[in-house]
Amino acid sequence: MSLSSTRRAAGAIAAVLALAAGGALPAHAENAQSTPGAADTADTAGSAALREVMFVGNNWDGTADVIEAEGDFTRIGRVDVVPDKEERLREIHLNPVKLAFFLGIRQGPGEGHDQFVDDMYATPDGRAMVVSRPSFADVVSIDLATGKLNWRFPVSGFRADHMAVSPDGSRVAVSASTSGTVHVLDIETGEQAGSFTTGDKPHENVFTDGGRYLWNMSIGEVTTALDAPWLDWTKGDRRITVVDARTFQQVKVIDMRQRLDAFGRRDLSDAIRPVAFTPDESKLYFQVSFFHGFLEYDVAADRITRVKELPKNPATSEDRTTWVNDSRHHGMSMSPRGDKLCVAGTMDDYATIVDRATLRESPPVPASKPYWATVSGDGRSCVISESGADAVTAIDFATGRKVATVSVGDHPQRVRVARVPADWTGPATR
Repeated sequence: MSLSSTRRAAGAIAAVLALAAGGALPAHAENAQSTPGAADTADTAGSAALREVMFVGNNWDGTADVIEAEGDFTRIGRVDVVPDKEERLREIHLNPVKLAFFLGIRQGPGEGHDQFVDDMYATPDGRAMVVSRPSFADVVSIDLATGKLNWRFPVSGFRADHMAVSPDGSRVAVSASTSGTVHVLDIETGEQAGSFTTGDKPHENVFTDGGRYLWNMSIGEVTTALDAPWLDWTKGDRRITVVDARTFQQVKVIDMRQRLDAFGRRDLSDAIRPVAFTPDESKLYFQVSFFHGFLEYDVAADRITRVKELPKNPATSEDRTTWVNDSRHHGMSMSPRGDKLCVAGTMDDYATIVDRATLRESPPVPASKPYWATVSGDGRSCVISESGADAVTAIDFATGRKVATVSVGDHPQRVRVARVPADWTGPATR
């Protein structure tokens, strides 16, 4: 994102901050209009056998591709995640505050584009896809048989961000990034089960301990051009908030600034980006803004134990204002056995597999602005989204080599494993 773009975004948002403060917290979801026969279709899908797939969110397209979860990762179908686009745009253009934030998102985190899909999960029965939509500041459930909305939940504030689904699949947590709030919703009905406050700009969410706790990482302001290290104080309140996932009461707050300083890395930002827990949840690996690498945090000891700096791409500008939303590297996943990490070097245009014991990396796999990393259905591969090439690429955890690439829609970001009916090939068309 250019310096001028970040300044335009900051200006648009700053102009309405006073009006936006204390946005109303919605008490329940909006019910979408039902259609004749929808219940019968859903019941049939619910009783059918399910197949494992991967959802790929094409952020600028407003679509989600559904691909095979292993093998050659062939594309199976595509879902329109903004079937109500015209209705939402009318609402936005009739509200000056919403319009200012909508345009701010376009010029800021959207890099000149609207952000129509951030995160996606399937309902346990495979009948619906639940999607967070940043530019529309909401979460919706889309019937995978008909393509129609089941429900819609407007988040507090003006932008929806990363989500997480509980281990039992019954609830989904979504970050409302401009209100410092995480909403937890019933995944079937869209009704709010609870919410809690965080630091500035809540981002990543992770359920731990079988769903007992919910961790949220707030990243602070990432769309301004105030990126020089001495201006780090302008980025806001960045912290990890851990809550009881049943009561939504705060259990712990982790200030990584203190832990980074104690580890001797005062030079690093404390804005935590994607994370990965070990299978036993004893270690947390995390990326931070502006850094070409990651850190290791011992959960029980409450301290940072190791840091890994990864290679820089000589072609990457050292001008921080050119890095997308303060990222240098953005995307991390861990192999099911916990022995390998997969890291997306977003601004350095590569991905690599790192041995967790030795922290040695494999030769980099060239990739165009890789924005996310997750694990394939069979656990053998790391799957990255190449947002600059409109593709997803699978990298073998064992060898560190690319095994497949498949084309998807415009600017893929989040990739999630999901289950859909075994015979599904896309929503029915008229």
